[in-house]
Amino acid sequence: MAKKKSAAKNGNGDLEFADRLWSAANRLRGTVGAAEYKHIVLFLKYLSDAFENRHRFLTRAVTDPANTEYFVKEAPAEYIASVAEDKDEYLAANVFWIPPQARWSYLLANAHQPYLGRLIDEAMAAIEKENPKQLRGVLPKIYARTAIPAQTLGELLNLFSAVDLVNGDAVARDVLCRTYEYFIKMFAKAEGCRGGEFYTPQCVVRLLVEMLEPYRGRAYDPACGSGGMFVQSRRFVEAHNGNPNDISIYGQECNEAT
Repeated sequence: MAKKKSAAKNGNGDLEFADRLWSAANRLRGTVGAAEYKHIVLFLKYLSDAFENRHRFLTRAVTDPANTEYFVKEAPAEYIASVAEDKDEYLAANVFWIPPQARWSYLLANAHQPYLGRLIDEAMAAIEKENPKQLRGVLPKIYARTAIPAQTLGELLNLFSAVDLVNGDAVARDVLCRTYEYFIKMFAKAEGCRGGEFYTPQCVVRLLVEMLEPYRGRAYDPACGSGGMFVQSRRFVEAHNGNPNDISIYGQECNEAT
């Protein structure tokens, strides 16, 4: 009961790790703006967690007789490794392929190196190169020249290693969105403002969606920010036993960081 009360008080729903995320992020406040490190805190960690979750599944599936799609009797270690490293197996599951030098485990192993910022930039570039259709020119490569000390970056990696943003479910599509929503709300609160263009309270978005009733057709948001309206639209359809594929979403945003 106490845990539920705490979650409700903090407005983070059932994201039990949100307070830990915020505490970790606060270690960097005053050193650098949130826009410079949220990509590590959320995006890079989420991508890595989704990849590792799929990697574990493939490794188990090859040796699991109950999995008729992947199981190979007495499969050699080399074959198991080849399946777990097959890029197509990730694309088929809508999971971004993460090359070895961009994985969280690799960065964590180098968390105490003075050139950690460069490694993070190279990780961002490698992910873009492997997923050009979705991510070309999108990810920031700023950490080699950022004001964040390498030691602080290393602390950040270590702190977030205990948090699983996928939580064992490769289809947990809205965990990242809810985590990001919680973050921008907390930043706005800590900075003594209402967040302006960066944050529209979830209750307001939910009310707008209820009024619009997007059962089917096109949903357009001319100032979509981080996409909260689209997430709520999907939830609306699912709550009314509809098919989320009956709606298509369109949005634009003038602030690239948002």
